[in-house]
Formats: sequence, structure tokens, C-alpha cells
Amino acid sequence: MMEKDYRYEKRRYIIGSMVLLVALVYIIRLFDLQILSDKYKRYADSNAFLNEVQYPSRGAIYDRDGELLVFDQPAYDIVFVPREVERLDTLDFCRLLSISREDFDRRMAEVKDRRKNPGYSRYTPQVFITQLSAEECGVFRESLFKFPGFSVQRRTVRRYAYDAAAHLLGDIGEVSVRDMAEDEYYRRGDFIGKQGVERAYEKELRGVKGVEVLLRDAHGRIQGRYMDGKLDKAPVPGKDLKLSIDIGLQQLGERLMQGKIGAIVAIEPTTGEILCMVSAPSFNPQSMVGRLRGKNHQALSKDPRKPLLNRAIMGTYPPGSTFKTTQGLIFLQEGIVDEETRFPCSHGFTYRGLHVGCHGHASPLPLIPAIATSCNSYFCWGLFRMLGDKKYGSPQQALTMWKDHIVAQGFGYRLGVDLPGEKRGFIPNSQYYDRAYRGSWNGLTVISISIGQGEVLATPLQIANLGATIANRGYFITPHVVKEVGGSTPDSLYVTPRPTGIDRLYYEDIVLGMRAAVTGSTGSGTCRRVAALLPDVEACGKTGTAQNPHGKDHSVFMGFAPMNNPQIAIAVYVENGGWGATYGVPIGALMMDQYLHGGLSPQNEQLADEISKQVILYGDETR
Repeated sequence: MMEKDYRYEKRRYIIGSMVLLVALVYIIRLFDLQILSDKYKRYADSNAFLNEVQYPSRGAIYDRDGELLVFDQPAYDIVFVPREVERLDTLDFCRLLSISREDFDRRMAEVKDRRKNPGYSRYTPQVFITQLSAEECGVFRESLFKFPGFSVQRRTVRRYAYDAAAHLLGDIGEVSVRDMAEDEYYRRGDFIGKQGVERAYEKELRGVKGVEVLLRDAHGRIQGRYMDGKLDKAPVPGKDLKLSIDIGLQQLGERLMQGKIGAIVAIEPTTGEILCMVSAPSFNPQSMVGRLRGKNHQALSKDPRKPLLNRAIMGTYPPGSTFKTTQGLIFLQEGIVDEETRFPCSHGFTYRGLHVGCHGHASPLPLIPAIATSCNSYFCWGLFRMLGDKKYGSPQQALTMWKDHIVAQGFGYRLGVDLPGEKRGFIPNSQYYDRAYRGSWNGLTVISISIGQGEVLATPLQIANLGATIANRGYFITPHVVKEVGGSTPDSLYVTPRPTGIDRLYYEDIVLGMRAAVTGSTGSGTCRRVAALLPDVEACGKTGTAQNPHGKDHSVFMGFAPMNNPQIAIAVYVENGGWGATYGVPIGALMMDQYLHGGLSPQNEQLADEISKQVILYGDETR
């Protein structure tokens, strides 16, 4: 009997526990529905209220002198609440919006696809089509009464005051699924910066959305603002940006690079502010706005010349002879040479069967004339001597010291410009050569890096930054394109000097060499055309003719002006342009003339016209 009572007692506990467990599950679920989750509350609210998003105006963008570059213009979206759409006359609807039935079906399917539209709900407004013009919207508004559930939402669309600076300014486009997953601020149909400044400063430019709460009756008809607008939130406009670029200089650079592939970057040395950033070929920024953006973007992406690539920060090239300035500085700092050290040049560097060619000039030469004449042999001998110097213990340790100096001068890593997509270039280290040559290499094996060839790669931005570093005699400010955000200066990163660790005294020698390249005071100079185009300016320059295994050599120029009060440092890179003096020098001189004088002299204006009409052919067709 006692055993039987015990069994009943045990069952009572089990059944009681099960009842308590079920009750607990219901309590937790009710707590989740009523307290933690607002899903059903939103469904209920949507029957009585319509939360209409109020989009803020996006911040305007100005150049360094206050010239308006990018601004907003009214546009309109068609939105709908799926639950309220009844007996839609699809043919009439498509006719008014000038879309096909296939396009209508595709858009509706995308709205209902929760992978593409994670925020989909039959009870909340969904975006059907975006960026209608005032004219297109006006036609639709007249017939809006025939399409219950649909409404018009006011938005803005970007407009560009100039057909210039497309890569730098960037563009905006509809958010992706990834964008919505990364930031809850966005929902389907919103727009976000895709490239350039628009992307880098998206959060500053976009502002904050507002909301207007509207009251609906039992039939879903709008009755007015709920509580007279007490719950409404006004949108907060985005912040305006003031850029460091000079739009006149930017326009001239793009004009000079017509029919060519390459880049121009100009920097104000004392501040690191980018005065212009040209990438060629380019495109009209207005083509990336509106409903045709996708079609135009696809056409540009298929162009073999790659006009969407911002070569100024994404193109990596051999810097050529502009790199010799870095070598001279390292050799002086490391005590490998002094100002009077001379090396022979018999039409190039020749040692143990290895020959690196050079053009004709006086020989032997010390450093300053070697910079002025761009002597290959001088810098080959310098690197060969450094990598063989016993004070380093081995070529590997000598190359490590060499690389550390190069990196300190702004190469091999991203500089940190405030634009997306910057590439780092490439500076080889001893581990790289150990792998390539199984540990058996010396100065002769890697001699080409001393003249900016071989494995060395740099972006045009890095080459321009080298010019700014020399102009400053030993330091640079991180290059940047934004001067002010909403009237305030950006991050302190863009005002902090970054010293190279090389004595200022040695920079003076390099400056004298670059000045002699312009004046020809040492008997010859590779940049003498600069003096002819800028007779009243003490400009300094260095040419580069970068070898190209795929065709004609690249034309390169790096310089700054004036010599003792530098206001502009510049790099010009023209793919397949030949000698540095062919395109690099005249384009660089014209750009400095424009910036320093506020315009070109009549003689230089004529030259600019001639250069802009010259097209560089790449094989059988223009790239």
C-alpha cells in the first residue's frame, strides 16, 4: 500500500512540474511579444498610424575657395503599403511610370524577397521606385487616386556643378543588403555613398531621418497628423564639406589628360591638403545619378580603359627616376656618400657583366649634378656600395635599413588619405629576395630598385607626397581632401607632421639637385622646359622615364614650387608617354602655373590646348 501511495505521489510531482513548465513557457513568450519585441505592436500600430519617413537633405560639398561642387535637387519615390493595394490596374500603372510589366513584376518580387529587403512587412511602407523627376512625379500624382495603397515620397538627388573630379567626389547609390545589415539606419530604397568623398564621409553627409506620424481611420484613409504632430521628428540635415581641392586646377588637369591614361596629384606641402586629384580617363559624375546609374555604371565597368579606376590612389607604377631622390637621401644619411662623392658613368653602370644603361652626360658626377642629369649609374653604385658595406653585417640587414628609410618617406604602406580604396604599392624586403633567390643574392641582383624599377611600385599619390616631403625638408602631413566638416577641421591625424628621420641638411642637397634639373646650372638638366614655362618661379623638378615591359615607357614628373616657400608639390604620371620631359614636365609646369598665378599665360594656354588634343595610342587602339 505504501509503495502504491509513493507511485501516485511521484506522478503528482511530475504532472505538476509539467504544468508549471508549460505555464512558464507561455509567460516567457508573452513577455517576449509584449515587452521585448515590438513586431506585433508595429502591426497593430500600422492599422491606426502611418509613420512617414522624412529624409534629410544631404550635405553640400564645396572646393577650397567656396565654389559649390555638389548639391541636392528634389526627387520623388513611389512607395506603397502591400496590405492596402487592391485591384491594381497594372497596365495603367506601368504606362504612367514608363516601365514594362516585366519591370513591374521584378520590382514587386524584390520588395517581397526578405533576403534583398530584410525589413519587409505587408503593413509598412515599401519603396517601389526611386528618384523620379518632378515632371515624372507630376504625371503620376494626377492619377494617384486610382492606386490605393500607393503614395509619393519626397527625396533629393545629387547634382554636380562641374563635369570634373568624379573619382574624388564619388557617387551615391541604393543600399545593398550588406549595407542594411551593417547599419540599421538604412532600409530598402535608401541611398548611400559608394565611392570617393561621398563614401568616406557618408555619416557626416547623410544627416538624420525624421518621421511624420499620420492617423488613419478604419478604412486606412489618412485623417491627418497624430496629436497635431507632437510625436513628429524633424530630419536633421547632413553636414556640409569643404574640400581642399581647387576646382580650376582640377579642371585643367583633366583637360590636359584627355586622350591619355594616368594621373595627376597636387599637394600643398605645409598642410598636406590635396589641391587636385586627376585620374584619366574619367567620366561625367552626373552620369552616376538617377535611374540610369546602373546602366551607365555597367557600361563604364566594361570599358577596357577602366575609367572607374581612381589611378591616383589605386594605380601602382614603377616610380622611375623620381625615386632617385629617396636614394640620395638614404646614402647621405647612412654615410655611404657625401656631397663630393663621385661615381663614373660610361653610358651606364657596368660591373661584372651587368650593365644598366644611361644617357650621355659628364662623368664622373657628384650627387647634385647626378640628380639634375638623372644619372642611373650614380644611384646604382650607391646602392651597390650600401648593400655590400660590412657595417650592416649582411646584404639582408643592409636592405632592411634601406627599406625602413623608404617606408619612413611614405612608400610601401597606405599613407592614410581620407578616401576609400587607397593601395599600398610595394617595396621589397630581404625576406622577399630570400624567397625569390633562395637566400643567394647581393647588390647586383637587386640593383634596379635604386632607380625606381624592378619590384618597386608606388601610387601617384605617394610620388606627389615625396615631392611635398622634399619641399618641407624632411616631413609630410598625411594627404587629405577634406578641410572642414560642418565648419570644423577633421581629425588631428591631418595636422600632425610625420618626420622621415633624415637630416634636414641632406634635403637641401636634394633640393639643389632638383633646382639644377630645372635651370641646367650643372651643365644639363632634365626639367629645363619648366624654366621656360615658369620664368618667374623658382621651381624644382625631377623627371622619370619608367620602363614598361608591355609597351612604350611611362612619362613621369615630380616637383614643387617655389623652392624656398613651397605652395604646391605635384606628381604627373602618363602611361606610355615616353620620356619624362615629353608629357610629365610640361603638364607639371602648366599645373604649377595655374595654381601659383590663378591662370595660364597666353603662351601656356596655347600649349595646354595642344597637349589636350594629343592622344596616346596603345598598340592598335586607344586604351
